[in-house]
Amino acid sequence: MGTALASVFLLGTVAVAAETGPANASTDPALVYKTVGLGAAAAFAVAVSILGAGYAVGRIGSAALGAAAEKPELLTRSILFVALAEGLAVLGFAIAMMLLQKI
Repeated sequence: MGTALASVFLLGTVAVAAETGPANASTDPALVYKTVGLGAAAAFAVAVSILGAGYAVGRIGSAALGAAAEKPELLTRSILFVALAEGLAVLGFAIAMMLLQKI
């Protein structure tokens, strides 16, 4: 659900950027295709990174809780791995923002 909303938001941003762009944007098909392509690439980067981070956090989180049930002193160390997996979503968002700056 969140991935779909992020994709719609990014594609909506691309549409607004295309409308408010230079006056020749509507007459130059190459510029329109470039804008749509960059928007699609940004949406894809966010979608894949969020899906990957969600999968990783799910797998690592369940393993971390299983390990913490047996040895409670491992909980703080395992939370670090969950945070590293969550960093994937942040990196995908940063790459998407860099792609949108090129529009």
